[in-house]
Amino acid sequence: MAKGERHAVLAAVTIALVVLLPAEHAAPETPAVRAVILGIAQDGGVPHVGCARDVCAAAWRDPSRRERVASLGLVDETEGRIFLIDATPDLPSQLVTLTGRADRRPVVDGILLTHAHVGHYAGLMYLGREALGASGIPVHATPRMAGLLRENQPWSRLVALGQVSLREIEPGRPLVLTPRLRVVPLPVPHRDELSDTVGFRVEGPLRKLLYIPDVDRWERWERDLAGEVADVDVALLDGTFEDVGELGGRRMEEVRHPLVGDTMRRLATAPRGRVVFIHLNHTNRLLWDEAARWRLTARGFGVARDGEVIPL
Repeated sequence: MAKGERHAVLAAVTIALVVLLPAEHAAPETPAVRAVILGIAQDGGVPHVGCARDVCAAAWRDPSRRERVASLGLVDETEGRIFLIDATPDLPSQLVTLTGRADRRPVVDGILLTHAHVGHYAGLMYLGREALGASGIPVHATPRMAGLLRENQPWSRLVALGQVSLREIEPGRPLVLTPRLRVVPLPVPHRDELSDTVGFRVEGPLRKLLYIPDVDRWERWERDLAGEVADVDVALLDGTFEDVGELGGRRMEEVRHPLVGDTMRRLATAPRGRVVFIHLNHTNRLLWDEAARWRLTARGFGVARDGEVIPL
């Protein structure tokens, strides 16, 4: 099945799980409480605007080779509740993947935002009068992020019309989504021109997950990366760039993401399969180079794949 078709039916059928956990934990059926990877690319997606690389040309020709912008869905089927981490420009298709239908109302029971870079909140535009015309969808954000939405058009229009309901979250304080699912926002250093930035630790009844798609440098984080990874079952971490040569002469200080190799060195003793990279730039060969992926896997790490399900 082509990836474009899979996006539309993934959540409506029993999923052949590609679970990011050791084999002994694999579930034969779709787990009731789960995370669903809804995209693995950096904010611009693949094909990327202005990109003439083979990976982009191939994606323009063949929609099944496109990569959606990084986002994570959270599902508690027992409670019938669905949540989304980040509102990307690919939000319409991601909602269909997550809910299994195009007409679910409300489309989700809440959206949690990490920060104010375009790939992580621009999808809120689809909730407006020109598109969905949503009503009261909870949007959870830090006070600074919520202030940006409340005080600036066109986002303030969503608030004024009651299409979104802003809910301020406090970094470090757990947010209970359902009786079996909660998240803890964790502040991380990033280019905070418009808002601060958080990742999320997601805690289900059986397992925990760490989701940090954007960070400047691990050494700037006030928390111990190895310790945080050791405390979860799966860590989905910033894998934007694999090699400094991808920057095309730009300084790393302008871009501010850890290289994949640096993250692997810091987590060399982590259990195999626990650390998985997400938020890959269109220049990152880990998107298309199977040999490079194999070498990564041989070292005990992985690259996320759109549609993968992680039992929680």
